[in-house]
Amino acid sequence: MAPGAAADMGGIAVKVVVLAGGLGTRLQEATADKPKPMVEIGGRPILWHIMKSYAHHGFREFLLALGHKSELVKSHFLNYHYLSSSFSIELRTGRIETHEPRQEDWLVHLIDTGIATQTGGRLKRLAPWVSDGTFMMTYGDGVANVDLPRLLAFHRAHGRLATVTAVRPPARFGGLSFEGDLVRCFTEKPQIGEGWINGGFFVLEPGVLDYIDGDQTPWEYAPLERLAAAGELFAYRHEAFWQCMDTLRDLRLLETLWQQGHAPWKVWDGDD
Repeated sequence: MAPGAAADMGGIAVKVVVLAGGLGTRLQEATADKPKPMVEIGGRPILWHIMKSYAHHGFREFLLALGHKSELVKSHFLNYHYLSSSFSIELRTGRIETHEPRQEDWLVHLIDTGIATQTGGRLKRLAPWVSDGTFMMTYGDGVANVDLPRLLAFHRAHGRLATVTAVRPPARFGGLSFEGDLVRCFTEKPQIGEGWINGGFFVLEPGVLDYIDGDQTPWEYAPLERLAAAGELFAYRHEAFWQCMDTLRDLRLLETLWQQGHAPWKVWDGDD
């Protein structure tokens, strides 16, 4: 299927790149037998949660930049249609009939970008797929309730090459306010006060590819530094929920939020 088919599916014709090829070394307990984007929250890969968020806002064409254990991501989507529904199979002919299928209206491109390729290199390898206009990009290990249409509008309004969603990292400990030695205020793990960081959820123009040297270029260093120095990088400040899945602690937090029905990133309707 040719790139750019999202418009034919009723979605917004802006492709979404998801970097899904890293090793997940800081989450080894959960990534020993699967790539990090396939680690599950509520019985679904975090990759699915990210894609559901984009699709909810009308962004339905995805480019998955694969690397480590790419075959497991491919297998997941190859079998998605049947494993998401009940079906009957006629063993003599192999004919399969699905019953009340619950399918996503997505177009998913699964693209090998190398085992040891850095984040910038993975993006550069997708040049043939993203050279025709504005596209989005995010990491395959973080969820948020970013207003994605508003993010896109912000990017188009400033007219530069790149927009990064800036977030405040969740504090890992409770916050204390003192008056002398007296605790006047205690806030449990506030998402404040630690400055702004790269939260992913980028909007980019094809021109950013010129800032990436090759496979061994991390997107987060020279390319973003050069874009900033050239005045081509704007920040969209997101004050609401954002959470990465870097550690087992992060995974447990996300799972708890989901199981309790308080997952802020679940902006779509339905039980899933």
